[in-house]
Amino acid sequence: MHHFQQRNGTLFAEGVSVTELAEAHGTPLYVYSAATLKRHFEAFDSAFASMEHLTCYSVKANSNLHVLRLLASLGAGMDIVSGGELYRALLAGVPAGKIVYSGVGKKPAEIRQALEAGILMFNVESTQELLRINEVAKAMGKVAQISFRINPDVDPKTHPYISTGLKKNKFGLNIDLSLDAYALARDLPAVEPVGIDCHIGSQLTTIEPFMEALDKLLIFYDKLKAMNLDIRYLDLGGGLGINYDEEQPPHPKEFGAALTKVLGKLPLKIILEPGRVIVGNAGILVTEVLYTKQSPTKSFVIVDAAMNDLVRPSLYGSFHRVEEVTPQGRPAQDVDVVGPICESGDFLAKDRQLPEVRQGERLAVYSAGAYGFTMSSNYNSRPRAAEILVDGEQVIVARRRETFESLVAQEL
Repeated sequence: MHHFQQRNGTLFAEGVSVTELAEAHGTPLYVYSAATLKRHFEAFDSAFASMEHLTCYSVKANSNLHVLRLLASLGAGMDIVSGGELYRALLAGVPAGKIVYSGVGKKPAEIRQALEAGILMFNVESTQELLRINEVAKAMGKVAQISFRINPDVDPKTHPYISTGLKKNKFGLNIDLSLDAYALARDLPAVEPVGIDCHIGSQLTTIEPFMEALDKLLIFYDKLKAMNLDIRYLDLGGGLGINYDEEQPPHPKEFGAALTKVLGKLPLKIILEPGRVIVGNAGILVTEVLYTKQSPTKSFVIVDAAMNDLVRPSLYGSFHRVEEVTPQGRPAQDVDVVGPICESGDFLAKDRQLPEVRQGERLAVYSAGAYGFTMSSNYNSRPRAAEILVDGEQVIVARRRETFESLVAQEL
C-alpha cells in the first residue's frame, strides 16, 4: 500500500490531507509517513532473518529525532558518522551497543564521546585514525572494538559523487594493504580488531557489485583467520537503491537471499547500514507556486522551495518526481521547476512535462525523505523547512520551521 496517494481529488499523507498540512504549517514543508518508515524497515530487516544480523540505520540519510525514535522502537541500531549523530542516536533511545561509528575524520573528542557511551565498534578508515583511537582509549583505560573499512575496488555503477568503493575514493583502506593494518591493530594495547567493514556506494540498483565485493571480503576474511584474529562482525554497509524515476532496484528479499546463500553458515554477525531504502520514499517536499514565467525558449515554474531545501537535483542532477497536490486536469507543458535562490543551479526539475499550474497552487516533490532535510542549508539566509511526521491521522511537528531570529541567534 502506498501511503502518499490521491483521494477525493487531492493528495493525502496516510489519513491527512497534504493541502491541510501546507495551510497549517506553511511551505516549503517536509512530510514523512510513519507507516512507510515501518513497512520499509521491517521489509529490509526481515530479509536477513535467517542470519544473525544487526540492521543499523544510516543516520545521515534522515536524522530527525522522531524518525530515529520510530526506527529504534522497531529494533534498529544506528550507523553514525559524527559526534552530532551519536548525540542524536543516544537521545532517540538507541542502545550504544547497537551503534557503529563510520567516517574518515573522527576527532579526538568524538572518539572519547563514543568510548564513554560504549558503542559497538569503530569502522576505521586509516592507520593514523587507528593510532588516534588507541591513544584516546588507552588514556581512558578502555579497549576500543574496531573494524577496518576495506576498499575492494569495485565499481558500484552509480553517480561518481556517491561511489565510495573504488581505489580513487577517499574511503577505507586498499584491500591489498589492509593486512598490515590488522597486524598493527592486533599488537596495540587499547584496540581490539573484531570486524571487517565495506561500503561501496549509494543508490545501487543491482546486487552484482555487492556480491563482487563480498567475494573479495571472504578471501580477506580467510587471511585474517590465518593471522589468529577473532573476527566476529562483517559490516556490509548500505547503498541499496530506490525508485526515483525508472530504476528497478532489487527488493531487499533478493539481496537477503543472495547474502544468506553465501554467508549463512559462517560464524559472523552481519551488520547492514540501510538509509535511503528506508526513508527515501517515506517523505515528500511540499512547495507552493509563486510565479510562472515564459521566456522565448523556456517555461518556468517558480516555487518557494529551493536548492537550499533539496540540493540533490543541483548537486547530482538527480530526478525527483513532481506532481500537483490537487490536480486540475490542465494540459501538460515542458517546464523547469526552479526556486528563489540566486543561482542558475537552483532547480528541482528541468525539462519536465507538468500540467499547467498557477500561482498559489502546490506541488509535491517525491522521494525526498533521504538526503533532503539533512543536506539542507540556510543559503541566502533562508530559514529551513518544517518537518511533519504523519502517523495515521496523527500529525506530529517533527521539527519547527526556523525563523529569522533563530538564523542569527548564534551571532548575537
